[in-house]
Amino acid sequence: MRTRVLTVVLAFAVLAVAGFAVPLLGVTAAQRTEQLVAARTADLDRFAGLADQAAESGDTGALTAETTRYTALYGEAVVVVDARRAPVVQTGGIRAADPAVARLLDAALRNQPVSPGGTLRPWSRGEKLLARPVGTGTRVSGAVVLRASVRDAADDIALRWALVLAGAGLFAVACVLLGRAATRWVVRPLHHLDRAVGALAAGLPAEHARAGGPPELRQLATGFNRMADAVTTALEQQRRLVADTSHQLRNPLAALRLRIDSLQPRLPDSATRTYTGVTGELERMEHLLDDLLALANAEHRAGELAVAGERKVWCDATAVAAAQAQLWRPVAEQAGVRLEFTPGPAVLMTCSEGELAQVADILLDNAIKYAGDGARVETLCFADGPDAVFEVADDGPGLATGELAQAGIRFWRSERHRDVRGSGLGLAIAEQLVAGHGGRVEFAAADPQGLRVRVVLPRADHGATSGPKGRTA
Repeated sequence: MRTRVLTVVLAFAVLAVAGFAVPLLGVTAAQRTEQLVAARTADLDRFAGLADQAAESGDTGALTAETTRYTALYGEAVVVVDARRAPVVQTGGIRAADPAVARLLDAALRNQPVSPGGTLRPWSRGEKLLARPVGTGTRVSGAVVLRASVRDAADDIALRWALVLAGAGLFAVACVLLGRAATRWVVRPLHHLDRAVGALAAGLPAEHARAGGPPELRQLATGFNRMADAVTTALEQQRRLVADTSHQLRNPLAALRLRIDSLQPRLPDSATRTYTGVTGELERMEHLLDDLLALANAEHRAGELAVAGERKVWCDATAVAAAQAQLWRPVAEQAGVRLEFTPGPAVLMTCSEGELAQVADILLDNAIKYAGDGARVETLCFADGPDAVFEVADDGPGLATGELAQAGIRFWRSERHRDVRGSGLGLAIAEQLVAGHGGRVEFAAADPQGLRVRVVLPRADHGATSGPKGRTA
């Protein structure tokens, strides 16, 4: 926003400066040109007067002396001719026979007005020819031509233009500085408000937005601070409720399990099925409490990463996948599932080792539980362009096409797997952990059957390859 506002202000300043400076430059050049022409016209009038006196008296001494001194002093040539175009005085190398001079002499002898024309510019060079008839009224007794140098006038115009352009530049700089200060005054409170909104959206305690800038922004910041306090309080109460509820429920559940276990020796054989069902429900409730706490922590961690923009933590996904596959192999063998790990080169993934291990545990647990006896589960890691991929695939029954989009929804479970123990929160926890690092979890059908789950995260940069695993590069 600040860049766009400054661009508009700068464009306005340039247009304003151009609208002011361009006409002023033209007026300055025209005034200096008129000054040159006026000064040389006065000189022509003097020479014409002397030439008229010389024509009446027949003595050209004063005219010759005056034009010679003028040429020696100013370096400008003068030509004076009589009514028959015979040269009377020629100084400075100019001749009456020169074509340009001859045209002006003819016009002056016909008593026609002669205008030098053209406005000087700083780059103008050469001379201007000015002519005037000699005589009074309609009687023309000769003509005078003056060749004036324009170099000094052009230099004066260049100096005046430089002053005008310098003033215009200072004005433009002042406009930019003023626009910068104004935009900072307006935009800085918006930046604070944006950070506060980001923290609040991520579920973190929102810092109070600074009430600066125009009155409208101060009023907006004040209203946001009140809203942020209310939302933060509600979120904190919600987190505390989940944590307190989980903590408070653990003790009664533990006591209940002890009492039920103490009843087992006294139960008749006919109550064994009921006892097994009760203990199974207790285990399910315990797992549900653990998953609720894990999901809350994952959401909080994802919010922190989204606000802080943390992307420097990395780990070797291949090593983590190999370690977790080794840990889960006994569980898979007990469930009749063949767990395989496909070794490969190191793949650096922007995720901490602990978080990736937690995601791998969730995916391997799901694959082993739902693939079924005799199934095969394979894990592997590979690089895919700018992304690093950790994949768990099985050849079990998998999910229907319509069910793939619902796999990450909280508490959702396929109708075919209602009898399998689980809370339906595992994949939701995995998605939150991965999303916090700018990644995603993809669900797809395996070929020829089964489910393929991919964790896709950005690859760590090359500077991280020399650092230890799980630490910042």
